[in-house]
Amino acid sequence: MLQKTPNSFDVSVWEFFWPLMTGACLVVARPGGHQDSTYLVRLIQEQEITTLHFVPSMLQLFLQEPGVEGCRSLRRVICSGEALPMDLQQRCFARLGAELHNLYGPTEAAVDVTWWPCQREDPRRSVPIGFPIYNIQIYVLDAAFQPVPIGVPGELFIGGVGLAQGYAHRPALTAEKFVPNPYGVEPGARLYRTGDLVRYLPDGAIEFLGRIDYQVKIRGFRIELGEIEAVLATHPAVREVVVLAREDPPGDKRLVAYVVPDEAPGASNEEPPAVRRLVLGLVFVLVLGAQWARPARFLKERLPEYMVPAVFVLLET
Repeated sequence: MLQKTPNSFDVSVWEFFWPLMTGACLVVARPGGHQDSTYLVRLIQEQEITTLHFVPSMLQLFLQEPGVEGCRSLRRVICSGEALPMDLQQRCFARLGAELHNLYGPTEAAVDVTWWPCQREDPRRSVPIGFPIYNIQIYVLDAAFQPVPIGVPGELFIGGVGLAQGYAHRPALTAEKFVPNPYGVEPGARLYRTGDLVRYLPDGAIEFLGRIDYQVKIRGFRIELGEIEAVLATHPAVREVVVLAREDPPGDKRLVAYVVPDEAPGASNEEPPAVRRLVLGLVFVLVLGAQWARPARFLKERLPEYMVPAVFVLLET
């Protein structure tokens, strides 16, 4: 088993303990090695790794590495942290002889709560997140907390022994997300509201459809776009801001911030649009100074690095 996930990330827990619990050999990658596909290919071959985990975006980069077909020791690749695209599943099967397993689950429910064994000749248009694991209950409910029929979208709720007790020092958020379980038999049983939109397929497997809010996932990190917008909006030179997750080209998801600068003297509506844009842009850069020349610096002081947009676009309106 290759342990390569940083130990601040929930997946690292089972990477460390699963092989030790079953008597397998645990190989620990060097710090930062999880971001180096060349190093991973060499390590897998040298140590004859049979099992490893990827978030889909990292799996995509790994499969592009020359010589990845030489990782013949691999028996199983486990994916979680993001939706697994069907084309990525097909690419994995084309380049590796290993099994591919798609797992789903939030940290609030002890990481993974559903599993799906991917199939090489699968006519489906999307990769399901599958079925609940042991000791976990999955419910697909509507806004009235009623179960939805097969094929009808609903919010995914999780129950069972894996649930956390709540969020540290966040009682209001705990009450919002960990709700009483109307279908539970144990006193005080609760369900976790994931905010994920899913539906049952005819065979009982669950298909992930997206979010019911503005949360996105990039490289396995959960990101609330509104949090980034709120921080950028605190700068005196910013009048309006919208942050989006863009995927240009496909498979390369990144954050883009669209910013409207605050009104500046000498940039009146009567001026020609080209002059107005020039004045706004110059004043905006002068007000923000070196911070906007390197916009990441402004946000890195206030947000984790994975929440800093890769691109900033200046707009007039």
